[in-house]
Amino acid sequence: MEKNLMRGTLLLTASSLLTKILGFIYIIPFTALVGTSGYALYKYAYGPYTLMLSLSTMGLPLAVSKYVSKYNGLGNYRAGQDLLKAGLVLMTITGIVGFLALYTMAPWLAELVINGKDSSGNSQKDVVYVIRMVSFALIIIPPMSLLRGYFQGNQSMGPSALSTIIEQIVRVLFILAGAYAVIHLFHSTITKAVGIGTFGAFIGGLGGIGILGSTYLKRKRLIMKEVNSGKNNKSISFSSMFKELVTYAVPFVLVGLAIPIYQNIDTFTINMLFQSIGYGQAKAETINSVIGLAQILVMVPVSLATAFSMSLIPGITSSFVQGNLREVKGKITKTLQLLLFFTLPAAVGLCLLGKPVYMMIFGAKNSHEIGGVVLQWYAPAAILFALFTVTAAILQGINQQKKLIFGLGLGIVVKIVLNVLLVSSLKEIGPVVATYGGYGVSVIYNFYLIEKSISYRVQSLGKAALTPVLLVSVMSAAVLIGNYASHYFLENKLSASSLAISTSCISIALGVAVYLGLGVKTSLGQSAVLNRRKKYKGEKGVSKRFVLTVAAGGCIIISGALLLLNWERVFGDYRPVQTATAVFKLEVGSQDVAKTTDSDNVLYYMVKKGHLDEYIQLMNEKGYVLKEKDIDHNRLVFNDGQEDEQIYYKRFARKYTMIDGEG
Repeated sequence: MEKNLMRGTLLLTASSLLTKILGFIYIIPFTALVGTSGYALYKYAYGPYTLMLSLSTMGLPLAVSKYVSKYNGLGNYRAGQDLLKAGLVLMTITGIVGFLALYTMAPWLAELVINGKDSSGNSQKDVVYVIRMVSFALIIIPPMSLLRGYFQGNQSMGPSALSTIIEQIVRVLFILAGAYAVIHLFHSTITKAVGIGTFGAFIGGLGGIGILGSTYLKRKRLIMKEVNSGKNNKSISFSSMFKELVTYAVPFVLVGLAIPIYQNIDTFTINMLFQSIGYGQAKAETINSVIGLAQILVMVPVSLATAFSMSLIPGITSSFVQGNLREVKGKITKTLQLLLFFTLPAAVGLCLLGKPVYMMIFGAKNSHEIGGVVLQWYAPAAILFALFTVTAAILQGINQQKKLIFGLGLGIVVKIVLNVLLVSSLKEIGPVVATYGGYGVSVIYNFYLIEKSISYRVQSLGKAALTPVLLVSVMSAAVLIGNYASHYFLENKLSASSLAISTSCISIALGVAVYLGLGVKTSLGQSAVLNRRKKYKGEKGVSKRFVLTVAAGGCIIISGALLLLNWERVFGDYRPVQTATAVFKLEVGSQDVAKTTDSDNVLYYMVKKGHLDEYIQLMNEKGYVLKEKDIDHNRLVFNDGQEDEQIYYKRFARKYTMIDGEG
């Protein structure tokens, strides 16, 4: 029995990971088909649909599974069958209500996201169309969710896992084939293509419920035989059944709603906020779309990390029920350490390689300059997303799920307030920083509840994070070496897109090799080391302290060697600290022109390669008029109203242009 349960759990985990991977992969060709504006339209539809779906299904798969499993264990197989009959009726009704609500609210939602005064982007009519197309899926998904929970409760994970995979495959194929046909075969509009794409949720649902329905019909005779053989069969009133289900479902709904709520806050406020500070609708929609695409990339490592970490949650619950709090604390530390081990390198890697990775995945035509910067800033949020999901699950495991509501609500309020306050000063980075604020508040509150409930010392996490942090430090050095080497040897030989692909692949390969090469030897016994304060001995008897010292020393040596070997090549006569700061402002900050000086304190301006116009605009604002742009001799001639002034420029570190200070 235990072996079958483990096999079923692995099936569900594998199917969940596969569907999430498919859900990420299809976005790449779909965005290539419909562009940034088309993806923004797609986002307008899927945002409210996801929220409405969560409310319509009410966390049913897990809640129904828990209910059926409980009464089957008591010998009351009739309870599960009664729930299936009543639940299918109820879910069909809630699905229809959800469909009618979303279909009817479509014009109001369209007015929220598109003000109608600026015609440079999508129209309200376009938004209404795509929202109504996706709303049909609400009719079929809720009863499908109940069927999945029913099979899981009967310890039959295969049908649920298969239906999940089939639903996603059918949906993805329909989205891509439909969008391609609309644009390239029927030569219709992007709006129609996106509408067909959103309707894919309904078609995928048909595939999923078809698998579940046919499986139930095949097994119906065996199911009824088992029901009739129940030794303690009793009928449970509908009100009692519903009340118990709601008790199980609410925590799952809350945790599942967190990320969709944050995404919808951005979706329905970004356009309005950016237009309020002078942006056109098309530009605001581009930022809206880019933030959505960055979220998708960030959620990939979050999904993988939480899948591994959440597998430890049942053990926490079991130890808590047995009253073994010491074991609970140890398992919590192990869970969080495992989470950091997977999430931290992915977050840091995406941060360091945000620009080439964004261009590699979404192409040069999908606002890669803004997207790369947004992804760099958004990547570390993966750590907060994962921490919130896992700490919320831990609170459920120790029976503190009802207290989650306040922390989630407080975080949402902080997110909304910061969105409004930060957009004017931080521009496209504002909503990202607001997400840090909101999730940060919720995560801190969750840790406070855990500490208060079981006297867990949150400070111990600092020690638990030591190994992943040091490993990531060494990995970062490897990634930066790969990034630098790729640009140094390939920049003048490849196109921008090819260079982005090469840089990403080389740097990621180096980072993964270094991280796993060191991590495999140090992670196997980490939880035992950190919880029991014992030294870890690997297979070859190497102490953990020695491994960590080597890791830290290796990071310093590699970084120092790279800098020393390329000191003159990188900085020349320019002051290294000021020049590195200028590079940081150009790459990570929002500046188009940065300043530095050389060893004689002579002023220089820096711009990215090919961005001389940014410097020319700066000079125009100072009262200088461009008279000549001599590309052959790297010379600009300005006039200040009295005399001409020649300013020379040259390439710096292959990626930048260094310009003599005026005068």
